[in-house]
Amino acid sequence: MTRTRATQIGFIAVLLWSLLALLTVGTAPVPPFQLTAICFAIGGTIGLIWSAASGGLTRLHRINWRVYAFGTAGLFGYHFLYFSALRLAPAAEAGLIAYLWPLLIVLFSGLLPGEHLHRNHVIGAVISFAGAALIVLKGGAGFQAEAFTGYGLALLCALTWAGYSVLSRRLGNIPTDSVAIFCLLTAALSTLAHLALETTIWPTTTLGWGAIIALGVGPVGLAFYVWDVGVKQGNIQLLGVASYAAPLLSTLVLVGAGIAKPTWALLLAALLITFGAALAARAKAAVSDSPATR
Repeated sequence: MTRTRATQIGFIAVLLWSLLALLTVGTAPVPPFQLTAICFAIGGTIGLIWSAASGGLTRLHRINWRVYAFGTAGLFGYHFLYFSALRLAPAAEAGLIAYLWPLLIVLFSGLLPGEHLHRNHVIGAVISFAGAALIVLKGGAGFQAEAFTGYGLALLCALTWAGYSVLSRRLGNIPTDSVAIFCLLTAALSTLAHLALETTIWPTTTLGWGAIIALGVGPVGLAFYVWDVGVKQGNIQLLGVASYAAPLLSTLVLVGAGIAKPTWALLLAALLITFGAALAARAKAAVSDSPATR
């Protein structure tokens, strides 16, 4: 598989994550950890079926348990920290801090062997982050001192996903089939968190169940498999910057569904995110053409 093709596959995850907000709205009033448990169980089961059909189950037995611990820590750790942050801090501000992960991926990728971090990667990521901030902080009340613990958890959330994504690059020889086990173990831990912290509430409509199944198949299922391919074999810096398209596309989906209204801030955010991604793409071309990469 070429680097460009792997990057394109990884970007499918960003497209799928753009549906997360719309589908999550449809799952109300199911609490977050219960929803996470159900969706990851669906995503993990689909992965096992695909692995069995492609003869990949035998490969799963040969994978070291440390790899499974690492992957589960990434998937479950991110969601646990994110939901915990939202319990202790305003959603908009905590969400913005958590969305530092694409920028952190760009910065951390410079530590990987064989990777070249160009100045435009960083500038593009910062500009795109500013665009995402316009979307995420809309209606925010400002940062509050009493929510410091929640903000800290949100930062740990960003560090967790960035670390998982970048370190996955070092596991390039581990088959993507392993993500199915990550998902199932995350579902198990999410179930425990749900039982300890939440009251069980099941969907009351067919639409609610449909939204949950769609989440498990797409944004909380297939997305993690294609992301694995992208960060292991694709252009990880470009994927990091391009990930800021997720909140933009998510908002556009909500606008299209009549749940949100278009604003000038949304247009400005679109311009910033697009410009930042374009800068990162130029950096990709510059690195590819440099003598060191020929």
